[in-house]
Amino acid sequence: MQYRSTRGESPAVSFSGALLAGLAPDGGLYVPAEWPRLTPADFSACATLAEVARTLIAPFAAGDALEDAIGDITADACNIPVPLVPVPGAGYSVLELFHGPTAAFKDFGARFLAASLARLRPPGARPLEILVATSGDTGGAVAAAFHRRPGIRVAVLYPKGLVSPAQEQQLTCWGGNVQSFSVRGSFDDCQRLVKAAFVDPDLRERFDLSSANSINLGRLLPQAAYHAATALAVWRETGRAPSFVIPSGNLGNALACLWARHVGLPIGAIVLAHNANRAVPDHLSGKPWQPRRSIATLASAMDVGDPSNMERLQALYPAFPALQAAVTAEVVDDGAIRRRIAADHAAYGSIWCPHTATAAEVMARMPAARKAQGPWVIVATAHPAKFREIVEPLIGRAVPVPESLARLHELPSASQPLEPRLEALRAAL
Repeated sequence: MQYRSTRGESPAVSFSGALLAGLAPDGGLYVPAEWPRLTPADFSACATLAEVARTLIAPFAAGDALEDAIGDITADACNIPVPLVPVPGAGYSVLELFHGPTAAFKDFGARFLAASLARLRPPGARPLEILVATSGDTGGAVAAAFHRRPGIRVAVLYPKGLVSPAQEQQLTCWGGNVQSFSVRGSFDDCQRLVKAAFVDPDLRERFDLSSANSINLGRLLPQAAYHAATALAVWRETGRAPSFVIPSGNLGNALACLWARHVGLPIGAIVLAHNANRAVPDHLSGKPWQPRRSIATLASAMDVGDPSNMERLQALYPAFPALQAAVTAEVVDDGAIRRRIAADHAAYGSIWCPHTATAAEVMARMPAARKAQGPWVIVATAHPAKFREIVEPLIGRAVPVPESLARLHELPSASQPLEPRLEALRAAL
C-alpha cells in the first residue's frame, strides 16, 4: 500500500513513511493511493475493538515494515472501553469515547501512533521530534501516549487562554520528554506554526520531525476503527446501518468515519455538528471554500477556522456534488450549547461536555421523519469533567471526575510562552 499527497507534488511513500513524515514535503496530507475494500463478513470473527481495528487497518499496512506488528499495536492502543449507551426517550444512543487516560477520543489515535513510531525508531537514531498543535484535547492525549518513550521528544503548542483549566493541566503536567508551549494566538496560529516547521529547511535539517495531529495518517485509522466497531455492532443487532452525528473541528474524527464508510462498513448518514466556526457548514451549503480566523467558543476543542483535513475530504470527494451528498453540517452557537446541556440533563439525566452538546443539539433539531430513518448515534468526544466550570452551573450539580483526570490534576505543571512566529519556534526547539 502506497500513500500520496493531497497536493500531488511529492513522491508516494509507504505506510511507515507516511506515519514518520506526518506531512508531505509539498505541504499536503497523505491519503491512500488505492483504497482497500472490506465487507461486514470480513469482521465476522472480531469480538473486540482491538480485533476490529486490526482487521480494518491491516490492508492499509500491507507490505509495510509494520505489517506484522499491527495486531500488537492495535491491542495496545484500542484496549479502552467504547460503550454505546442508549438515551431512553431521546431517539438515539451515545458513543462514549472518553474512557481513556486523558478522557477524550484523541487517546485512541495518539496511542496507536506512539506505539507505531516507537517500533520504527532504529537503534542509535537521533530523537524524533513530534510537533503537535492542539485546541485542547489532542495535546494531552499525545503527551500521555508519548511520555517517557525513549528516542522521542514532544513539543505541544496550545493557544494561551483558549483551553479549559483541566485541558491546560493535561497539556503541561508531563515534563521529561514533553515540552509545552503557550502560544500567544489562536489554534490556527499553532497549526500554522507546525505546518511551517515541516517545510522549513533549517528545522528539517536539525531535527527528524513528525506530527501527531490528525494531519498524521496514524491518528485517523484507529478513529475509523471505533466507528467501524460501533457500526458493526448496531448492524448485527438491528440489520440497519447506523447514522452518526459527530462534533467537528479539524475534521479528523469526521473524516475517520467517512473513511470507514468508504471502505465498506455499514454506516448511513454522517452529520457534522460545528460550533460558531462555520467554514465547513458554509461550504457544504454551497458557498466557496473560505478558511477564516477561528472564533473562541464554549466548545473550545472545535475552535478551528481552517481545518487541515478539508484537504483529505476534498480528495475523497473531488466533485462538489458528491461531497454535498456524502456529508452534511450544522452550526450550533454558545447559547444553544448552554441550553442543550441544561435541557438534556433535566430530561434524561445526561451530562454533556460542550462538544457533545453540539451533537445533541443537532439531534434535537432533527425532523421526526429523518430521525425515524435511524438508528442514530451521537459521538461523545470528551468527558464533561474537563469542562466543569462550564457544565456545573448549567446542571446545578458537581460533575464526577474520573480517576485518570484526578491523578493528572495532582501533578505540577509548566509551560513556556511562545510568540506565533516561526523564528520563535526555531529558537525554542
